[in-house]
Amino acid sequence: MNLIIDVGNTFVKFAIFQKNRILKKEDTRHENVLETFDAILQENISIEKGIICSVGKLDDTIFKIMASKLEMLVLNHEVHIPFKNLYATPRTLGVDRIALVSASVQQFPSSNVLIIDAGTCITYDFVTQNNDYLGGAISPGIRMRYTALNNLTANLPLLDIEMPNQLIGNSTMSSIHSGVVFGVLKEIDGMIDEYREEYEDLTVILTGGDANFLSKQLKNSIFANSNFLLEGLNFILEFNSH
Repeated sequence: MNLIIDVGNTFVKFAIFQKNRILKKEDTRHENVLETFDAILQENISIEKGIICSVGKLDDTIFKIMASKLEMLVLNHEVHIPFKNLYATPRTLGVDRIALVSASVQQFPSSNVLIIDAGTCITYDFVTQNNDYLGGAISPGIRMRYTALNNLTANLPLLDIEMPNQLIGNSTMSSIHSGVVFGVLKEIDGMIDEYREEYEDLTVILTGGDANFLSKQLKNSIFANSNFLLEGLNFILEFNSH
């Protein structure tokens, strides 16, 4: 069994894999990482190795402690990956995006794939049917847009995410919901349309914390998979174990 650890900006996600199947998932806060890690190892003695992907801030000491208890692969730009990285600045490509592209190569071989990760940021990553990663785009996520409206203006309130009932907001609150949520939906649909103009045979994956919230509202045909990054990390771990 494999232990997959995804360190995000807010939460740390743990997943136990048996081959390609997720057996268990658990989320925790950064301050509880080692406690959760130890508990998982005690409860699952068949775990043989693990991988950690960190885009959040996690002390290097924690990595060392984990590595002393389990054979751990730390995902970085030195790790062997299953695609050709044609990014102009390959060492700046986020490790979370590397994991997402790896998942697409495994699950949709010989396909043009656009992966949209709707989380803190919304990232777009494109890999060709020849396994060439070309790049993509980064824009503010839903929560970041709500927060920016509150932080960068004098009078706009900070609202919780909510699907608008109508396009035309008739109050400040409903106008914010309309602007943020419909703005994100139109952005994503527009980006998909632009990619499909150039690549007719295109598979689109939507993942990330806001994937379920957005998926039913998009007009384009997509595959929604909230576990896509975890599956990519598990594939990278296996890919580097042979």
